[in-house]
Formats: sequence, structure tokens, C-alpha cells
Amino acid sequence: MRSKTAAAPARAVATESSASDRAARGVARRALLRAGCALAVTRALRVRADEPGAAPPPEALAAPQPGDVLVYAFGARTGQPIALADVAPGAKQITAFPMDPKTLRVRDGTRLNQLIVVRLPADALSDETRPRAADGVVAYSGVCTHTGCDVTDWVAPARHFKCPCHESEYEPGDAARVVSGPAPWQLAALPLKIADGLLAVAAPFVGKVGFAQPGSPSGE
Repeated sequence: MRSKTAAAPARAVATESSASDRAARGVARRALLRAGCALAVTRALRVRADEPGAAPPPEALAAPQPGDVLVYAFGARTGQPIALADVAPGAKQITAFPMDPKTLRVRDGTRLNQLIVVRLPADALSDETRPRAADGVVAYSGVCTHTGCDVTDWVAPARHFKCPCHESEYEPGDAARVVSGPAPWQLAALPLKIADGLLAVAAPFVGKVGFAQPGSPSGE
């Protein structure tokens, strides 16, 4: 039978061990709480950045970059990549935005990144336009150069883009030059390529992106 004097040191060691364990658990809990708080703050910031009215992040404001994938700008497929097979020859233009394929950040923080995409026969493309096309698909700025309306209409017989505000028309097969209406200059072209069956940006915009302010010949 152990003496009381022998048992005392054992109890002391056990008490010290228990206190050490509690301290370690406390440190671990505090570390976990700090990590949880940091994660919550990060999530909150990300949510706030995507909320309506919040300032768009720099990636969303950046101009289209080579390698960006085109995605649907509106409708039931908003944010989904646009495949070559999705663009029917001669059909009305599709409105799109570029998206960074690594971060999946859509560059929709400015309307100046809004694009219109259409597919034309090879013989309908001018020498200037053909190198910018991907299997007949061409992309241009979707903002009218007159007063900045969305270029949403399509004149099927002539294969022209048309702005519904003041009826400017553009020829997509010939570098989107102005063929009628008050638009002061052609739409900026965005060279394309095909990447794994999807439409992707091959090079930066060619031409002036933006629009003339009413009553002023200067661009935005």
C-alpha cells in the first residue's frame, strides 16, 4: 500500500498535466476562433463585393484579356461559357461578357466590356475581319458609338447589327463599320479563337471602345 507522501507527488503531476492540457486546448480553441473569424470576414467581404451597388472588383473592370472565355451576359444561361456550336450561322447576335477562366470572374463591372457575337459565312468576311474571326464567329463591343445604347437588333437580310435607339447600323462582316445612322465610328473588334470548343479572346480590342456624348464629337 502506497503512503500518502508517495501519492502526493503523483497527484501534483496529474494536476500539472491537466492544467497543461487545458491551456493547450484553450490555445487551440482561440486559434480556431481566430481562423473562423478571419474566414467569416473574408466571406462577408466577398459577398459585399458582389452585392448590387457595391464597387466592382478590379478584375471585373479590367478589359478583356487574351485567354478569357466568353460567357452569356443575360438570360437563362447567364454566366455560362459560349461554345462554338452555340452560335448558329446568320442568327441574331449573342450578348456576352469575357470571363477569366482561372478565377471564374466575369468582367461585367463595366458596360464597355459588353460584347456582341455573331457567326457569318467565310465569304462574308472582309480581309480586315477574317484574321479576327474564329470559324466565322466575330465579336465586337456591344455599346453603340453614338450615345451608348446596347446594340441589340439584327437586320437579318443584310446581316447588320442595329442600335434600337437611333437606328445606326453596323456591318459585322467588314470590321463593324457604320453603314447608316448617326454613329460616329465603327464598333471596336475583339479578336477570337477557339479553346476546347469554347469562344475565347485571342487579343485585346482593336479600335475605339466607348461612345460620343450627346452634342459632342469626343468619345467617352
